[in-house]
Amino acid sequence: MPPSFTEQPRSNERPSVAPTRTDRLARFASGLIGGPFGDHAVDPPRRRYWTPVRVVLLTGLVAFAISWLQKYPCASGGWTDWAQYTNACYTDIRALWGAERLNEGAIPYRDHPVEYPVLTGWFMGVLGQIAFRLGNIFGTDGGPIFYHLNAIVLFICGAAAIAILHRIREDNRRTDLPGPNPDPALVHSRPSRPWDAMMLAAAPIVLVTATVNWDLFAIALSMPFFLYWQRSRPIMAGLFLGLAVAAKFYALLFIGPLLILAFRQRKLLPALQATATAAVVWAVINAPVAYFWRDSWMRFFELNSERPVDWGTGWYVLRGVTGWEKLWDSEYVNDLYLVLFALSCIGIALLGLFAGRRPGIPGLRGIATADDLMPRLAQLCFLVVAAFLLFGKVWSQQYVLWLLPLAVLARPKWGAFLLWQAAELFYFFSFYGKMLQVSADGEDRGIPEFLFLTAAASRWIMVAVMCALIVQEVLIPRLDSVRGLRPRPRPAAATPPPRETSDPAPAAAP
Repeated sequence: MPPSFTEQPRSNERPSVAPTRTDRLARFASGLIGGPFGDHAVDPPRRRYWTPVRVVLLTGLVAFAISWLQKYPCASGGWTDWAQYTNACYTDIRALWGAERLNEGAIPYRDHPVEYPVLTGWFMGVLGQIAFRLGNIFGTDGGPIFYHLNAIVLFICGAAAIAILHRIREDNRRTDLPGPNPDPALVHSRPSRPWDAMMLAAAPIVLVTATVNWDLFAIALSMPFFLYWQRSRPIMAGLFLGLAVAAKFYALLFIGPLLILAFRQRKLLPALQATATAAVVWAVINAPVAYFWRDSWMRFFELNSERPVDWGTGWYVLRGVTGWEKLWDSEYVNDLYLVLFALSCIGIALLGLFAGRRPGIPGLRGIATADDLMPRLAQLCFLVVAAFLLFGKVWSQQYVLWLLPLAVLARPKWGAFLLWQAAELFYFFSFYGKMLQVSADGEDRGIPEFLFLTAAASRWIMVAVMCALIVQEVLIPRLDSVRGLRPRPRPAAATPPPRETSDPAPAAAP
């Protein structure tokens, strides 16, 4: 009987990947700190305190501290002269303190409808009650208290997401093997990649979007889903998937890739167990609110169907460039979105079923074999969530946080990642320039429309480029750095024929 996964050597006993050897940009940047990892370096170094997880978490905490400083001008509220836009420090957390009546001690759903899924509503409600009561005790405005409490808890959530991503990549088990009991030697055949988590910790966009909304809470709940699925624990994976969906609906998009790959791997039962567990968890969380305050509970679903085309979406850019008046009709855009997203999901499903399949194996009818190089779960999840954003009519600035950990899991390469981050930063600051131009109408402030359209288009294009690169690595698995596949051997060059013996030099003339 094969040993269980827990009996295998820990990932830190396996060789780990040095980014300065495998990533060209990391190799170039390492010149600032002494150059790439040396041939004679001890890996891992003995008696060291600064392990990868500590370095990565410290980097993340520094990033969160900078993010807190960046949003600090808006924490006190009372925004005047459009300071939330000129300082680019707007945050829904502070704005909804009054809009959701938390400043009156209101309890979400019971006293006021909330535009978020239930678990996020409870999150803001619990911290809102604490801030409201502390404000009454100290005789001060609870708004700043509410923001700072949320920032602290969200930073803890972000640190947890970084630590879990580090654990996923440190272990780096294979989940693409067919059958219920794959060979443990194959499961642990990939090298450890603990430094991949640095991409999440040091992502530039985190500096300005970490506390725009409560998305870090949902991300911290979604990351254990990938960890426990990697460890072949479907019930625990489903538990966290259900919690994540109850916090933000984007995690629901993980179920399709999960089922597609499970069908191909002949692991459909564990995937169904995870999906059923997620459904039960989501229902248990939502049922009391739906039963007692149905109208408030329905507010989230009604708002998403009624919302017009949002700033910065592909539809907004298309409308601005072409002047197509039909794109003002939100119902028409809804229909187009559903068609394009459905077609995208069909394409991703076909990619998951057939990419990397080894031909010529009779009787298997497309089911994976040990020789197949099938897509990884994170690759398909990134593609589905990206398609949802690329074709959706709402694309808020903080939604980039949904894609960040998926991008690290799907394609941990710095080059295109940083270009994408630059496009996101360009859009972030352009968005506030556009908001200032709209809000301070007649005051000649903000940025022109063409610049905003350029920023929105650059973001759309870079996410599409990331999708194209991931599809390329699905189709050509040897380009996928996570798999650690050796390049195909090149045929040896033909041995040149021996040169003919040259004639002796002529004797000197007498």
